[in-house]
Amino acid sequence: MKKKIAMLLMGALMASMTLAGCSGSKGLETDELKISVYKGVEIDEISKPEEVTDDDVDDRIQTMLQMKATKEDITDRPVESGDTATIDYIGRIDGQEFEGGSATEYPLVIGSGLFIEGFEDSVIGHNIGDTYDWQGAFPETYQNTDYAGKEVVFTITVKGISVDSVPELNNDFVKDNSEKSKTVKEFKEELKKQLKKEQENSYEASINEAVWQAVLENTEVKKYPKDEVKEISEALIEQYKTTAEYYEQDYETFIKEQMGYSVEDFEKQVDDAAKASVKQVMVTEAIANKEKIKLGEKEYKEQLKRMAANYGYEDVDELKESAEEDDLKEIAMNNLVKDWLKEHCVQIAAK
Repeated sequence: MKKKIAMLLMGALMASMTLAGCSGSKGLETDELKISVYKGVEIDEISKPEEVTDDDVDDRIQTMLQMKATKEDITDRPVESGDTATIDYIGRIDGQEFEGGSATEYPLVIGSGLFIEGFEDSVIGHNIGDTYDWQGAFPETYQNTDYAGKEVVFTITVKGISVDSVPELNNDFVKDNSEKSKTVKEFKEELKKQLKKEQENSYEASINEAVWQAVLENTEVKKYPKDEVKEISEALIEQYKTTAEYYEQDYETFIKEQMGYSVEDFEKQVDDAAKASVKQVMVTEAIANKEKIKLGEKEYKEQLKRMAANYGYEDVDELKESAEEDDLKEIAMNNLVKDWLKEHCVQIAAK
């Protein structure tokens, strides 16, 4: 089963139902469920995206340059601010090592502010191979109250020094990172259009999800298909049992220690999640049947491209390899229904 349950819990779909009838111009009712309002459903107004600026483009470029940065080892000078110092450290409170206070080969970016005040600054000026003791104190507001306010001594050894070598934005970089642009100017124009498209997609998705949640809230399920709910619940529980085995724990202990629930409470939540997933199936198919929304071959191909992009797949072929076709068609139909609901919703401006 190719990620079937995982796809379901992402808001995907996997069931079928028979439409028994309908009532009301803005809602519908079947033997299994009742939707009070779906056509013309009201949602809070979604703010339209702001104009993409040159600063937005520059920020995206800087992010891309940082992602392409390479590590350059430094051997001829001591640690400086901004370097990544690879260190071993051992922490002691009252002369005793404490849990979580030691590490080896830790890549510490000097200036990141991840360690207690003074720790990172103490590394500056040290060369590879230096070992020294540094004394400091945990802040009074430290998240681990057992250590809050206590003095600590760290023995620190500098194992390596490196810096990020960030590439230059030039035509060569553009040619290596764009299939459309050849110059920096063209690249910036390409990114501006891309950012605008991303904002528009985000805006449309926000409306879709707001409308969909409103419709789900307007829906009362009168009768769940028990076999389908059971199938999903059992598959999810089996996943957690497999995970428990991986961590060399029995299922009950894993749920208690890792999830923070009793098995009874956890499995109740699993059952609720399964019902929520099946409810989406029922609502989607009920509206599709009522409004005669069809998933033709053309629509399906368009939806596959949309799903591949939204879910981070390289292309449609990779998407198809990761999931059953029935699941993909159910997600595609759900997308079509959401699009229809979006076109028929009413946005209410805040007072």
